[in-house]
Parts: sequence; C-alpha cells; structure tokens
Amino acid sequence: MEFSSRARQRHARLAGDRREQYPHSLQFYLEPPTESISLVEFESFAVDRLRLLKVIENLGVSYVRSSDAYKVKLEAELRKLKFPYKALAEDDYEARRKDHISHFILRLAYCQSEDLRRWFLQQEMDLFRYRFKELSEGLMQKFLEHVNLSFEAIGEDLKNELANELSVSTPGFSLLKVKEQMFYKVGLADAVDLFRARRVFIKDGFAYVPFKEIDVIVLNNYRTKLSKALALTARSLPSIQSDERLQPLLNHLSHSYVGPDYSVQKNTGKISLEQIDALSVKSFPLCMRQLHRALRDSHHLRHGGRMQYGLFLKGIGLTLEQALEFWKKEFIRGKVDADKFDKGYAYSIRHSYGKEGKRTDYTPYSCMKIIMSNPPSQGDYHGCPFRHSDPELLKQKLQSYKIPPSGIAQVLELVKGMHYQLACQKYFELTHDVDDIGFSLNHPNQYFTESQKLLSGGREPKKEFNNSGNFQQKNNSQESINSSSAPTSSNAKADTELEGLEAYFTED
Repeated sequence: MEFSSRARQRHARLAGDRREQYPHSLQFYLEPPTESISLVEFESFAVDRLRLLKVIENLGVSYVRSSDAYKVKLEAELRKLKFPYKALAEDDYEARRKDHISHFILRLAYCQSEDLRRWFLQQEMDLFRYRFKELSEGLMQKFLEHVNLSFEAIGEDLKNELANELSVSTPGFSLLKVKEQMFYKVGLADAVDLFRARRVFIKDGFAYVPFKEIDVIVLNNYRTKLSKALALTARSLPSIQSDERLQPLLNHLSHSYVGPDYSVQKNTGKISLEQIDALSVKSFPLCMRQLHRALRDSHHLRHGGRMQYGLFLKGIGLTLEQALEFWKKEFIRGKVDADKFDKGYAYSIRHSYGKEGKRTDYTPYSCMKIIMSNPPSQGDYHGCPFRHSDPELLKQKLQSYKIPPSGIAQVLELVKGMHYQLACQKYFELTHDVDDIGFSLNHPNQYFTESQKLLSGGREPKKEFNNSGNFQQKNNSQESINSSSAPTSSNAKADTELEGLEAYFTED
C-alpha cells in the first residue's frame, strides 16, 4: 500500500510538471527537451513519428488536404500512434511529451541536407496545419497568446467603417458575414501570401485578416521558425557526429523514410539512346517529357533544364558515356560545335556523375525539390508544368497529348487547388488507362519505374473505353472505394519499410 501511495504521488507530481511544460496540445517546438530518456524510448519515439510523417506524405498526394477523408485517416493515425489529436483532451500530457521529444529527434536526423530539411519541413507543416485547424476559436486564441502571436482585433466601430472594403476584398464575405466575423490588424509582412492571392484588405501598411484566415499567418510564422531552427541544428552536427551511439541511429533514420533517391539503378546501361524518344512519350512524367521535347526542338537547354533532365536520365539508367554522347549529338545539331561542347558542357555532365570537382555523385531531383526550388524564367523549360505553367498553356499541352476533356478538367481543378503531385498522378492515370495508380507519387524517376512496370505487364490496366473512345466514368461509390484503397497500399509499403528500421534498432 505504501508503494502504491508513493507511485500515485509520483504520478501526480509528473502530471503537474507535464501540465506546466505542455500547457497546450500544439506547439512551435521552440525549446528543446532537457530531460534524459533511454535509447529504447528514443528509438520508439523516432520510429513512431517517422511512421506518422510518412502517412501524412501519402495522404497529401492521395487526398485534398481539406477533405473529410484526409482528416479522418490522419486522426486515426494520430490516435493509433498516441500523438495529440484532440485539443480538448486534458489527459494527453504524455502524448504531448512524445510529440515534443520525437520532433526534436527527427529534427536532428533531417537537418543533414537540403532535401532532408525540405521533406521534414513539408510534412511537419502539414501536420501542424491539420492540428491547428482542428482547434476551436477559443483554443486558437489561447494558442496564439501562448506563442506570442496576439494580433490586435479591430473594434466594432472601425469594422463598420471598413465593412464595404472588407466585404469586397475578402472572398466569400458578405456584409452580414463581415459583421459576424472577428478581424485582426496584421503587419503586411506577415500577410504576404494572402496579399499575393488578393484575399485580404490592405490599408496603411496593415492587412485586415478575418479570423478564419489567421491560420495562413500562423503557418507562415511556424515555417519561418522551423526553417531557421533546422539551419541552426545543421550547424551543430559536428558535435553530434562525434557521438558513436547517436550518429548511426540518426543516419539510419534519415535514409529510411524519404524513399529511394534513384542514385543507383539496377538497369544502368540497359537503356539505349535510340529508346529515349519512345520512352519520353510512354513513361516520362510531364516535366521530363516537356524537357525532352524542348531539347529536340531547340537542340539546347539552359543550366536548370540540363541539371533536372540530365539527372533524371542518369536515374533511369544512362551511363556517363551514354550521357556524353546523347547531349553532344543534340547540342552540335544546334549552335554548339564539338570543340565547345568538350571544353564546356562535358565537364558539367562528368561533374553530375561524380567524376569531377568534389566527386559528389548527384541524385535525381524529387517532385518536392522541383516544385519548391529554382522556378523557371523566360526561355527555361525546367520545373513542374503543373506548378509553373500558365493553366491555359497547360491545357493546350494536355490537349496535344490527346488527353480527354474530362481528364483535362480534373487535372486543372487539382492544379487550381495547388495539388500539383495529385495532378501528376491524375496525368499518370489518364496516360496509362488506370483508375488508381496504387502508390503515392513523389519522384519523376518513380513515375518512370512504375510506368515501365505497368507497361511490361506488372499490372493490368483497369480503365474501360466506350465506343466513342472516351473514358467510361465509374459511379461515385466505386470512386470512393478506389480512393480509399490508395493510402492503404501506401501505408502497407510504409510498414514494410519500417520493419527494416525497427530491426536495425533492435540489433545488438
């Protein structure tokens, strides 16, 4: 009895400590944890958060993030992995502790390169967005105060004075809705995204933001803080790398979950240069098909295009010798003679294969890197067509590829909602005559690999044609079945990947 009494007292003391340490179920992760934890707990927390972030990634390229299906599946995963999922829960302090510690563990693992930081930042942003939007208005206000983002709410007199301007400048707001909604006076620098999208009223250097749009301000603030924190953590890596216990674990974590980087291909040298034209039509994603066509038409690509396309070709199996021959043949058909190519362009090709300079073996660009970095300018052809092309030009391109009007409308609707990877998945389905691609698309080389697998008989096409040559539409219930099955296969694959990770952690 004495033992149980002491245990209860200790439990109550810990609960009190947790309550002070984690007053809110949501946080900006500004302060690192200072307590000691066992390696077993370290490993368990890390694996669970990796599993969660991978589910977020898969759901993000399978569902629209604001959809009910996305929310239901993500809440189920949060519940299963014992992370905070209900803001009103008063007894989730252990879950809050796990959330806090696991974030910092993965921050250590994923600060080691630009690609890792980008992947981690995107998944953490999506997780934060979901959890913030689940808060009630009262809890949102408490959280804003907790992280010192207490924006000034405008008074009723000023709101009535600006009612017409607020209604016209804020999409979806009638005069009646303006009077019902609370508006905040926010510095223009904090509301740049809303200003660019013309979704906010601006006056005297301030944006007047409705409460329902405040999440954009908070997310921008969180992104800025986390980006800086990842950069600072990367500077601390030398001290961590000297720890023989932690460094192997962190390296294994960082290599276990962003998917293959396609730096090494089993089919190296098995693709001939004569096949590339045909493959570009059948199995290249739209970004690479666009680059290939531009190269064939103009016999030249600028640096951004050469890097994006050259590394993709390397990833599908072109050897260094093939790459040099391919680019040289094309460039000398234009304005570059053989001598100029050998002296200039050949070096950069050898460099990308790790044969020059620092001998870095460069990896093909992922979808996220293409979408989020180095946007194309006039005369460039690199980038993501779904992200960087004018919608009307994209529509014309899809029409030239014989995509049916209904399919083009679906793609453009996804692009309008900024779901660029979903739009690329839809393009895959339309060009391969399948209803459900069965995987989450994250990489152009993944697109190529899955296309080749399908075309070589790895999977049967499922989409049917009617006599007029148009795609037959499934009914809504069938579409629902198909859409719900995609993350299942993705999550099953994620579980398989994690088996190896957990096995690594349990080795002696």
